[in-house]
Amino acid sequence: MCLGCRMRCEQDALVRLVAANGAVVVDEGRRLPGRGAWVHSDAACVQRATRSLGHALRSRGLDATPIEAWAARLAGDGHDRKTETTMDN
Repeated sequence: MCLGCRMRCEQDALVRLVAANGAVVVDEGRRLPGRGAWVHSDAACVQRATRSLGHALRSRGLDATPIEAWAARLAGDGHDRKTETTMDN
């Protein structure tokens, strides 16, 4: 489930975020240790998710600057989540 929009979908449609060295980072390979949070690779979802990352990752005071920069780059490349399919539950 996406932490930003709360939509359930295929895991391939989501990106894993983890806490590493006091900051939230994108886990491109989905192999970093620790608790992860899942979000669409969409700037709007990432922005909404930043409010609850501390709770989701069970670590307060995290620096979200790396993922905010990543989300800003996403907004520039025109990625659109509307073309993705969702899972039927």
